[in-house]
Amino acid sequence: MPAGLFPRYAAVLIALLAASSAPTPLYPLYQQQWKLSELTISVVFAVYPVGLLLALLLAGAQSDRYGRKPVTVIALIVQAVAMLLLAVAAGPGLLIAARAVQGIATGVAIGAAGAALLDLEAPGRPGRGALANSVAPPAGMALGVVAATVLVYLRPENTVMIYLALAVLFIAGAAMLLTGPEPRLRPPGSMRPSTPATATATTGATHINSAPPRRQLRVPATARRELRILAAAMVAVWALGGFYSSLGPSLLLHIAPDLPLAAGGLIFLAVTVTAVPAVLLTRAAPRAAVRVGSLAVPLAAVLTVAALHGGGPPALLGGAVLAGAAFGMVNQGSVRIITAPVGERHRAAVVAVCSIVNYLAMSLPAVAVGAVARTSGLATATHVYAVGTVLLGLAASVVLALAPRSIPNTEGH
Repeated sequence: MPAGLFPRYAAVLIALLAASSAPTPLYPLYQQQWKLSELTISVVFAVYPVGLLLALLLAGAQSDRYGRKPVTVIALIVQAVAMLLLAVAAGPGLLIAARAVQGIATGVAIGAAGAALLDLEAPGRPGRGALANSVAPPAGMALGVVAATVLVYLRPENTVMIYLALAVLFIAGAAMLLTGPEPRLRPPGSMRPSTPATATATTGATHINSAPPRRQLRVPATARRELRILAAAMVAVWALGGFYSSLGPSLLLHIAPDLPLAAGGLIFLAVTVTAVPAVLLTRAAPRAAVRVGSLAVPLAAVLTVAALHGGGPPALLGGAVLAGAAFGMVNQGSVRIITAPVGERHRAAVVAVCSIVNYLAMSLPAVAVGAVARTSGLATATHVYAVGTVLLGLAASVVLALAPRSIPNTEGH
């Protein structure tokens, strides 16, 4: 396998996540130009993960059957179309539709590209694929926020350039992957997508049913057990990330209305930038990383509320930094633990299921808090969200403290 194939898929994953966060610094501009409410902004934000979830549910395991390369390339082309739709959007309707298309394309691509990184893991460097899957979200989202914030600061009236640049990037990424081989060791179509073989108990052999494969997501038993244990921690950090992604910019400008509109993206930037070193510093002990990250969630929520009671932007920034550290630790640790016992034929499905849990946690609470903000104000919505994330963080800590410590080294069937 060519040595340069791993960084190609890692770069694609980072670019996808950069595109996901690029609109965040633009939300205050959209809100001002089109007189949008916090609820509408939350819907604009949440429709992306909803599209992503649908893609993961319907096509999350298809690269197990058709191959990582063709699935990723097609998704990148659709992603470029979504960027063009965002560039020409002149109101909330097309903006919402474009974000939905973007979510669908991203859901298909991250399942395939994330599984490709696990396929390409070198025997001498175990954990590299899981590390790349953990670093890509915060690194990509940080790059997207930085690029969009800089462009908006330089040209506040121009919300198009970032999307055109990303469209070109995705076309180039598709061309780059087309020049390389398929990452999987086995040829596409040689196995059923995440569908269990039928065991023949009398002979001890395994018989592959010749019936048409069921296109479903199946998580092996060992990974399923770990997912149940880690679910509360995953939901807590992604829910907190969803708040900062959707309403973080509005909250900063609510606290400090004299700041320029472009400053809103700095809060989410603090989350994503802090997550990267947290991932790198906690590689060696994934379970300890998840435990510490879960405990950091309530503290981040408390600091966020303190920003509304005299703490101002410094408290909000402190909460964002702590939330980013929690996100990095929990995301890195959970990916490593859940994927550790998983074999090649279930990798795309497991990556897809983890993403489904994460993006549900990111989107649904964000829409709910947007609805609360519309009826009761942003301050009240922030308090409600903080209480919810505190409870989730504490619940995750209790579950992790009571959970068994051993991680099986074999795949469950």
